[in-house]
Amino acid sequence: MKLTQLGEFEELVLLVVGALGDEAYGVTVKQEIESQTGRKPSIGALHSALNRLETKGFINSHEGGATNERGGRRKRYYQLTASGKRALLAAHELRSNLISRVPGLSLGGSLS
Repeated sequence: MKLTQLGEFEELVLLVVGALGDEAYGVTVKQEIESQTGRKPSIGALHSALNRLETKGFINSHEGGATNERGGRRKRYYQLTASGKRALLAAHELRSNLISRVPGLSLGGSLS
């Protein structure tokens, strides 16, 4: 089965959702992207990516309980699916294969 391709931002969001585990919801995903990359994605761009990833079957979502600090609104939590894990592994394998073919570049990060 051929995997659906991931865009760079989708791959980043998918990695962050997987890394955050049970704490992956819009705000925490946005904060982790900012913390790890210095990028400041808009919440709209993030939600678009999350929706695309869910449509592709790479993540699932569910609503948590309503909270007072959110004015009674619920958080939508995201989880990596088995397909999402396979997509991340395929992307990693592709990148690793290609980087290993670049002369003078090692996976340890040093340049020769």
